[in-house]
Amino acid sequence: MKRIILAITGASGAAYGVRAAQILKASPDVETHLVVSPAARRTIAQECDIGVKEVESLADVVHHHADIGASISSGSFRVHGMVVAPCSVKTMSNIATGNSGDLISRAADVMLKERRPLVLAVRETPLHAGHLESMLKLVRLGAVIFPPVPAFYHRPGAISDIVDQSVMRMLDQIGVETDAAARWGE
Repeated sequence: MKRIILAITGASGAAYGVRAAQILKASPDVETHLVVSPAARRTIAQECDIGVKEVESLADVVHHHADIGASISSGSFRVHGMVVAPCSVKTMSNIATGNSGDLISRAADVMLKERRPLVLAVRETPLHAGHLESMLKLVRLGAVIFPPVPAFYHRPGAISDIVDQSVMRMLDQIGVETDAAARWGE
């Protein structure tokens, strides 16, 4: 059983987090721990045809964003990997500076200190030098910066095809197998 942390923050692109939750739910060997930020709750309501309660029902365990004493805030709690999708610049900056005042940034900080896979689907454009410096710092600390940039070699016919391809590639980074989209050469 792989324990995976999925965090959804308030950046535009809530569909990435929602779809990740759906794919993880369908994976029989995955236990999903979900954290949804307050801003993500608003973004999900604004952008998705699914409610927050339904997203939470996809997870095995739901943690409150302010519960910094939750299991996932400790390095002794074994977790295979963490994905933050979408990842706001605020969350990325908090993680980069070690500001672990909420559960998402604390759990991400634990992933870094324990040398476990951390994938940040940063959703911002254009980027200024401060954003890029934070990204570089995070890469040096061991995080994977994964802006959900769409690929077109699989000839997507719908937005869901684009989302599926990006989420599949994010989950590849933490060793969760899925065939949610076509792969190059297959």
